[in-house]
Amino acid sequence: MKLFKRTIKNKKGSIQDLFLIGAVLLFFALITLLGFKLHQEWDDQIQGMGDIPTEAKTASTHLLGNYSGTIDNMYLFLAVGLSIITIVLAALVRIHPVFAIFFFIGLTFVIFYCGIMSNIYGEFAGNSELITQADQLIFISNIMGKLPFFIGIIGFILMIVSYKTWRASQIGI
Repeated sequence: MKLFKRTIKNKKGSIQDLFLIGAVLLFFALITLLGFKLHQEWDDQIQGMGDIPTEAKTASTHLLGNYSGTIDNMYLFLAVGLSIITIVLAALVRIHPVFAIFFFIGLTFVIFYCGIMSNIYGEFAGNSELITQADQLIFISNIMGKLPFFIGIIGFILMIVSYKTWRASQIGI
């Protein structure tokens, strides 16, 4: 229990966490899009085989339907969950407000890199072979299309939470 408290006390929501959120969302989006494409090709092959039982064909089609439903919704849960965890961890740390300008400068770089990540997904999803699958993944396409804006909002909330909890009375002034 003591180790857990020390670990939580040393963690904080920071610029690195925002960059990590963007990278995790990009990685998950690309893996999901590729998995959806491969599964759809695999399902087409199964549906074309005559010696496969009907239950297997039905199960494969049902599993394919989970990509645009369950996995796409899980992506929204992942994005919001990572953001909430980062904000809660930022509330545990007290930082002097004079460092807010450095946070803001770092946040502009993170937003820039998230724009690059958004463009990576856009180029990947805009591929002629993947565009039909990307159109079915509504939450993933919307979040990745607006990733810099999403990270910017979370960053400003993180900045407010991190620097608002500091008070001069806490250091004995």
